[in-house]
Amino acid sequence: MLGRFGTWAGQKYYLDRMGLGELVVAFFTHYSIQVYLLLATLAIGATAYLAEDPWPPLAAALAVLALYPLVEYVLHRYVLHAKFLYKSPLTAKMWKRIHYDHHQNPHDLSVLFGALYTTLPPIALITLPVGWLIGGAAGATAALAAGLLVFTGYEFCHCVQHLPFTPANSWLREVKKRHLAHHFHSEQGNYGITSGIWDRVFGTLYRSRELPRSPTVHNLGYTGHERDRYPWVGDLSASEEEYARRRTRRPA
Repeated sequence: MLGRFGTWAGQKYYLDRMGLGELVVAFFTHYSIQVYLLLATLAIGATAYLAEDPWPPLAAALAVLALYPLVEYVLHRYVLHAKFLYKSPLTAKMWKRIHYDHHQNPHDLSVLFGALYTTLPPIALITLPVGWLIGGAAGATAALAAGLLVFTGYEFCHCVQHLPFTPANSWLREVKKRHLAHHFHSEQGNYGITSGIWDRVFGTLYRSRELPRSPTVHNLGYTGHERDRYPWVGDLSASEEEYARRRTRRPA
C-alpha cells in the first residue's frame, strides 16, 4: 500500500494550504482509506457469494445508511467530546489521537483521519449485528461493506470541510460552515459532520452569532486544573503554548 511508503512518506499535509486535487491524491494514498476500500471490496464479494436473495443484503445496507447520521452524532458528542477518555491512563493516548490533536490543529490531515484501531472495531460492532438481524450472514457482510464505504465518504467530507474553498453545493456549503464553527467558535454544538439532522433534533445546531465564543474550542476543556489532575494527555503532548505557536507558524 502506498499510504505508509509512497505519497505520505515523511510528509505533512495541511488542508488549509491544499487544493482539491492535492487532497484527492493524499486521501486515496493514505493507508486507512486503502484499508477501508479493500475490506469493503472483500465484504461485497462475500455478500455476492453468500446471498441467495439480493433484497435482504440491500435492506441491511440501506439500514446502515439510515442509521449512520445518528451514530456519527452520538459518538462525536458523547464519546469524543466526553471527559472520561482523558481521565484514564488506559484511554488518554487514544483520546489524544482520535480527537484532542484534531481540535488542537484542525487542518493537519494526519490527525484528521481516524486511527484504524479506533474506527474498525466500532464499524464492525455496529454494522454486523444490524446486518445479521436483517439478512443473516449475507446481510452482515453487506452492512459491513456499507459501513466501510459510508465512513470513507465521511472522511472525505470531513477533509473537504477544512479546505480553503466555498463548495458550490448548498448542502456541502452548509455542513462546512457548521463544522468550521464547531472548530473555531464553539465545540459545544454542531456535532454532525455529514448531516445536521440530529443536531436539530437534540437542539445543538447553531450559527456562530447564536453562541458566545468558547474559550475551550481548541483544548476541549483539557487545560489548567483538568490537565494537572489528569496529566497523561499532557505528558504526551507539546505544551499549550507550543501548540499555539504551531497553529500560527506552520511550514509553507
